[in-house]
Amino acid sequence: MAQLKDDCFAFGGELTPLVDALSDMRSRVETVVGIETVNLDGCLGRVLAEDLVSGRNVPPHDNSAVDGYAVYFDDLNPDEDTRLPFTGRIAAGHPLDRPAVSGEALRIFTGAPIPVGPDGTQSSGPDTIFMEEDTTADGDVVVLPCGLKRGSNRRSAGEDIGIGETILTAGTRLRAQELGVAASVGCHELPVYAGLRVAVFSTGDEVRDPSGDAPEGCIFDANRYSLKALLNGLGCRVTDLGILPDDFDTIAAALVKAADDHDLLITSGGVSAGEEDHVKAAVEAHGTVHMWRLAIKPGRPIALGQVGSAAFVGLPGNPVAAMVTFVVVARPLICWLSGMSDASPKRFQVQSGFAHKKKLGRREWVRARLAADDAGRLTAYKDHSGGAGILASMVGADCLMELDEDIETVKPGDQVVVLPFSEVMG
Repeated sequence: MAQLKDDCFAFGGELTPLVDALSDMRSRVETVVGIETVNLDGCLGRVLAEDLVSGRNVPPHDNSAVDGYAVYFDDLNPDEDTRLPFTGRIAAGHPLDRPAVSGEALRIFTGAPIPVGPDGTQSSGPDTIFMEEDTTADGDVVVLPCGLKRGSNRRSAGEDIGIGETILTAGTRLRAQELGVAASVGCHELPVYAGLRVAVFSTGDEVRDPSGDAPEGCIFDANRYSLKALLNGLGCRVTDLGILPDDFDTIAAALVKAADDHDLLITSGGVSAGEEDHVKAAVEAHGTVHMWRLAIKPGRPIALGQVGSAAFVGLPGNPVAAMVTFVVVARPLICWLSGMSDASPKRFQVQSGFAHKKKLGRREWVRARLAADDAGRLTAYKDHSGGAGILASMVGADCLMELDEDIETVKPGDQVVVLPFSEVMG
């Protein structure tokens, strides 16, 4: 099943604005993974494949919101204390074994069901509950103060979730709270999309795995480990294809082989216009490059295409550019291929704590750190070099300041948009 149609993007020419690229990509990308049923314990971070409709009320019955005494409001004196006999006890999981009647006070605990009344329904049972600390015990009698409103401290059946209510929609990425809600309606397993099969490799004769040595002129491969971590955080099933040399035939063979049993291929390096950049040429020879250059910084040389039925994303080789372009370009694609309905992370407005200049017509992301200024206002600060190869700057930062194409300068105190790492990583 093709993920990206051949007419997705124009190749060459002017740089493509990111918004246009993402919009066009979204209109043509479809979910490619199957559905499997998984126990709740294994659903964290997975994407729900079908709407979840509740088959029960939560809570299942009218119940008490406090520890105290359940009474009929009409038994209460409006202008003075009321004395009622204490005639029974109701705990959570232990309903009263008889109908309640007017003229009595029933000891009740938080979560315990409201007893039924004379006609056998809860609606005819006690309608008001006093908190224990507001009452006084006097032998077998409880003294209830005046002034409490009818219905106080009584929770209704279905107050949280009602029978037939759609409580989770297909395409939702499941967090702890969604799993708790599913469990509350009696679901112990959910239909979720299978993890996207992603093959990852780095390229470059100078790149070495950190498990070995890096001779003079060589560097250790940071990109593959960063990308694998980001992919794992999205629930992908990752295949590490290692490091490929700057050789067209080797790269082409690896791409073609990986495309047979993966949904997405991700590379870093080799997509610029240099003589030793063979990845883009290999994709063109055995598939299609739909788009090559975006109007963004960092990461202008990013390739989007397809090899066989597998989508392809060629990220830049510089480590910061690789991570940033993964977050803003590859991540939305992965979310859509994986069945997620909303791939848009939350962005927030803060004030800038530094000055910055950029080119018009290009979207730019600046690594920043969020902190409160002397007046307590949330502010984005920059404490590092802006180079695309300064990976340590990502450790000191916790967000990306996102500057649109029509912004040329930023001054301290200006309102800016930031994309927190917590929204797109982990």
